[in-house]
Amino acid sequence: MSHVLVVEQLRKVYGKKKPFLAVGGISFHLKAGEILGFLGPNGSGKTTTIQMLLGTLSLTSGSIRYFGKEFPRYRSEILQSVSFASTYTSLPAALTIEENLKCFGLFYGLDEAEKRSAPLLERFGLYEKRHQPVGALSAGQLTRLTIVKAFFTKPKIVLLDEPTASLDPDVSREVCKFLLEQREQLGVSILFTSHKMEEVAQLCDRTIFLKDGKIIADDVPQNLAKSVSTFELRLTIVDGMKRTQSLAEKRKLKYTIDQRRIEIALDEKEIPPFLSALVHADISYTAIQIKEPSLEDYFLKIAEKKG
Repeated sequence: MSHVLVVEQLRKVYGKKKPFLAVGGISFHLKAGEILGFLGPNGSGKTTTIQMLLGTLSLTSGSIRYFGKEFPRYRSEILQSVSFASTYTSLPAALTIEENLKCFGLFYGLDEAEKRSAPLLERFGLYEKRHQPVGALSAGQLTRLTIVKAFFTKPKIVLLDEPTASLDPDVSREVCKFLLEQREQLGVSILFTSHKMEEVAQLCDRTIFLKDGKIIADDVPQNLAKSVSTFELRLTIVDGMKRTQSLAEKRKLKYTIDQRRIEIALDEKEIPPFLSALVHADISYTAIQIKEPSLEDYFLKIAEKKG
């Protein structure tokens, strides 16, 4: 699978007297037809990186190449095949949906914006509102419009910044379904930021985690989740709550109690011996649930970790 985007040693430093390193020499690639999760806590450098990828922010050092061509040297040519959508991007409020798309289409040399955008407007419930000013739309409708804006030009690469942040769950699912279709049917490559880890795990072929301007992980979502060794053992105790607490404390396991329910954090390999210990201690329980670590757990772990 060829690389449509290659980033090497990308750095962004703000200020001269007191320089601040926003992006610290990161290197990564995006493959053709790949959905890449670009994740990290607030302030990790995601937005700064995307701005440099779009050419709206100059880089301090490093290189960006799209389709083997140097960016920003060939910026105008490259951006004919690259699009962007963000929940946080504003559009001219006085213009209608149709007018906004027509203006945007002109940047791509399109004179048939209405024809191209109609199927997407229909799909995302905006076709009947196409003559309404953008300023009259709800937050969710605006987010759907940014998706239409990003894809009606038929790009080869799309950079998406929190594309489902203000959407209801059912609409979010429809957007995720649409993104998968774009990848599978048209081979569109997508770089995708989100704080919804379930969505990331469902969509992304690979995930990159940034922290303090540096890449700290680059792997498939499942592998990153598995790197968090802590499982959650949930039990509803009928008889023997104090004995259960004692067993957990002897093993130096963290736990929380809610009436008859206890949740214990432990490694996967510790689960069988702990359950055996419950049996030997004559502890009765009616329900058991084992929660595997998720990408959300990994995200929280790296967000909390210092340094």
